[in-house]
Amino acid sequence: MSDEIISMEDMSAVFGVTDDMGIHRESVRVELTKEDPGSIERGDGGLIEITLPSSTPTGQFAEKLRGRLEQMGYVGGQGAAVDEEEDEEDDFP
Repeated sequence: MSDEIISMEDMSAVFGVTDDMGIHRESVRVELTKEDPGSIERGDGGLIEITLPSSTPTGQFAEKLRGRLEQMGYVGGQGAAVDEEEDEEDDFP
């Protein structure tokens, strides 16, 4: 486990993606510490649970976040998944 704490810039990068996609901030949970490999998963009740990786720049992770949310069925401006699936997780190297 990493002792690196996420910063305001990290949160701004995450919210920059989710806000742009119309996902309500209360639907997003971000771990306070960074941990490799990082993850993006859909939790209970559709909550998006995110752990930022410690060894990947946040900007690069934000690009992967957008792609992963699109794979999960979120479409820019809609804020809800188009196709509800069971809990999924995606790790990033």
